[in-house]
Amino acid sequence: MPAAACRLALPVALALTPLSALAQPAVPVSGMVQQLPAEKPVHAAWTCLLKKYVKPGPDGVNRVDYAAFQANAKDRATLDTYIESFADMDLSGTDAATFAAWANLYNAVTVRYILEQYPTGSIRDGYLFGGPWKKIKVAAGGETVSLDEIEHGILRPRFGNPLVHYAINCAAVSCPNLQPEAWQADTLDEKLAAAARAYVNDPRGVTVTSRGLTVSSIYDWFESDFGGSKQAVIEHLLAYAEPVLAEDIRSNPRIRAYDYDWSLNDTKKAETE
Repeated sequence: MPAAACRLALPVALALTPLSALAQPAVPVSGMVQQLPAEKPVHAAWTCLLKKYVKPGPDGVNRVDYAAFQANAKDRATLDTYIESFADMDLSGTDAATFAAWANLYNAVTVRYILEQYPTGSIRDGYLFGGPWKKIKVAAGGETVSLDEIEHGILRPRFGNPLVHYAINCAAVSCPNLQPEAWQADTLDEKLAAAARAYVNDPRGVTVTSRGLTVSSIYDWFESDFGGSKQAVIEHLLAYAEPVLAEDIRSNPRIRAYDYDWSLNDTKKAETE
């Protein structure tokens, strides 16, 4: 893929092909049906854009070079075309390819919204309460849905997997990282587990103090997804914690506080810190 601009790897006609026509279900993994990697080209353009603009930082936070992305008209057009390819796609399944498609769409639409608002300090700028998620809408699966509906009406209830929270990115520093490549069905379990480990073992996920644990507000807002209690959240954290962190958690397994930084995950902000 040329460095200057990302292009759709396949004609738009093929990008619009329903997922169900691209691959057949195989072995169930983690509650979702895996599919053969035939759907990969559908997300090739998104992977190209992510690799170009997502910059892993030394602090463990992946940030986006929104300024450079905004200035590249060809790449913004590619992003628009990629998002448009979901309009008539079959997104009704409960398989891994459908999960990947919805998560990729959520992230792509979020990035496009930030590019439209940039420069901005946070996705929540202009909102006293909440944010823009109910107002940001996109054509997908033959209907118009908001980011709020994708997360709370589709991904969370349909797939019932707490790892969804490591798959979607809300453009905030405290959000689990936007990955430098698109989600794909054939590597979904492996990559989701890696994303969970990366977040849990980062101070954004868990910080151990003498009084107990300060954890991401994600584990408060969506406690029901992680088992429905603080103890269940701790068990989730232990499942992904590295040995040293796990030992520290077990030594004082009490959640004392929640924390979240809504600052934009912008490379420019990192440069000024």
